[in-house]
Amino acid sequence: MLSPQAIEKIDYELTKYPADQRIAAVMSALRIVQTERGWLSKESITDVAQYLRIPEIAALEVAGFYNMYDLSPVGQYKITVCTNISCMLRDSDEIVDHLKEKLGVGFNEVTADGKFCLKEGECMGACGGAPLMTVNNHTMHEFLTPEKVDAILEELK
Repeated sequence: MLSPQAIEKIDYELTKYPADQRIAAVMSALRIVQTERGWLSKESITDVAQYLRIPEIAALEVAGFYNMYDLSPVGQYKITVCTNISCMLRDSDEIVDHLKEKLGVGFNEVTADGKFCLKEGECMGACGGAPLMTVNNHTMHEFLTPEKVDAILEELK
């Protein structure tokens, strides 16, 4: 069941589209629910589909296709490091190795305390700031160094 706050936000998103095109709000609706719940369970996706009055498979396809949606718990902070070519050429592998060692997890794993999850990301469209990472899909950090990563992690603790 969607919370009243999520429904209010989804209703606002629906105002951006023609009334007969409710499916257009599926990405926003999934983001809203994921932000509120931390990840998208099958039940959450079903709730979104039912509220939008769209086929459940349509919502599942979107949630399964885009890597910004998490279909399993990811911990309090999801750290996604871009490993695409521009970031790789600017030493993203050093950042990945540093994060793996610092957090004690690999990609798609959650720390024992449930605080951090490490993900590998595709190009985030900010190649000029490489290497970079996002936290919870919302906060981007550019020009990373191991020292800068340490400072970011300390802030998140």
